Amino acid sequence: MPDGEQHRLDEGTGIWLPAGHDHELWTEPGSLAIPAWVPTHESPQAPSQVTRFTVAAGWRDWLIHHFVLGIGPMTSSGYTPGRLLDVLGASTGGPARPQMSPVDDVSAYPPMPQSVAAGAVAQHLLRNPTFEHTVDEWASTVASSPRTIRREFLRDTDLTFAQWRTRLRLAVAREFLTAGYDVEHAAAHAGFGSRSGLTRAFREHYNTTPREFAHQARRTAGPPSARVTSMRQISTLLRVMDDDPESRPELPATYTTPRVNDFHVLAWTYRGEAWARVSGATHIRKRGDAIWLPAGLKNETGWQTGSLGVPIGDFRPEDAHFPQPLRAHFAHAWDTYLLYCSVSAYTGLRPENYDPKHILDIFGTQLAAERARTVPMPKDVHARKVAAEFIRRLGSTNAIKNWDVSREVHDAFRRETGMTFASWRHATRMRIARDMLREGAKPSSAARRIGYSQLSNFSRDFSRFHGTSPRHYQSHEGERE
Repeated sequence: MPDGEQHRLDEGTGIWLPAGHDHELWTEPGSLAIPAWVPTHESPQAPSQVTRFTVAAGWRDWLIHHFVLGIGPMTSSGYTPGRLLDVLGASTGGPARPQMSPVDDVSAYPPMPQSVAAGAVAQHLLRNPTFEHTVDEWASTVASSPRTIRREFLRDTDLTFAQWRTRLRLAVAREFLTAGYDVEHAAAHAGFGSRSGLTRAFREHYNTTPREFAHQARRTAGPPSARVTSMRQISTLLRVMDDDPESRPELPATYTTPRVNDFHVLAWTYRGEAWARVSGATHIRKRGDAIWLPAGLKNETGWQTGSLGVPIGDFRPEDAHFPQPLRAHFAHAWDTYLLYCSVSAYTGLRPENYDPKHILDIFGTQLAAERARTVPMPKDVHARKVAAEFIRRLGSTNAIKNWDVSREVHDAFRRETGMTFASWRHATRMRIARDMLREGAKPSSAARRIGYSQLSNFSRDFSRFHGTSPRHYQSHEGERE
């Protein structure tokens, strides 16, 4: 940060870094930080200073949703990056004086008095028109006299203090009515004591009712005024801090348009349920499922309302040879690590020498573990633990070499699977290779995945086990299954 300024962030806290500030970020081992961006043209009300903030646990998925929409081609109805400020809120309680946007009705505001005492009072009321101070009380606040304040308002604006304040409150009420607030809430935000008080003032000044004005104004309304935007940010921030379940924004449905990518995509369902359509076939994904979307195939994907998906890697065609959609499941314990992989793959917040392709090995291991379930698994606790460790290591030379396991484990494999431990390992590898070939993997890729360094050795063992060569199986047998 500028001048060596440092900020330490604990779990559940964040920091707003305005554009133009030099900075660097780092995380400690075991920690996860998720960056998100807001274009400057979509955040005119953003804090201009470095600002720390706290986000209640129930709102963190919404921030992850914002991160996802910033890194990929996903679209969410009605969403814009500037909505991130709804969570941050106006950390300073709003600007000292509302900055008018081009759509604000400047003519509705009364003229500002230029004299010192009246001008100070007007500034206070402009920030908060709900103040009910009398002129005597204002005189004490600005170190002046009641007579001076009354004289300055009338001389500078041609309005008495009471008339000026009513005009101000009417202008504020008009902004809230135009933005869709009901009459009662507009009256409260503008400083009128009641709905009927606002209605009387409207009839007197505009010869119409607030409801009739709102009906006409909303037809041609542009973006909300700076005051309304600031109030919405403050209200949302208070709800975030309170973690009010009733006021949390629901995660909107998210989707991509149909496309053909020149790279592979690995997408993971972090919350709820998702779908993917690849070459006309629909794949439903549950929470924890990751799907492989191959390069060169027309695809579209999306998540239902209340659900959340996260891309965890893009890969060049030469990085992997899976030409068909594949799906693997990750348990809840993987959540933080997969989010870490997504942040590392798509942002500058990554470890040194980070290899985004390592997620391919993790995905492959999950696939292998699921495919191996079709081979009988031992029920004995110790034997099952050894089986799980073998599957986890599959692809390394350690999976091929003889394992030093106890006689009890050997006996459990023979008793509960009908195979010796060595036979079970071989059957598991051959079954996984068969499934990979059926799904379109090249024989060399299948061989490497199950731990063979020589394709010829893999072809020999595959042919002996399945009665056909890998290439013949892939072109004939796999099509009939």
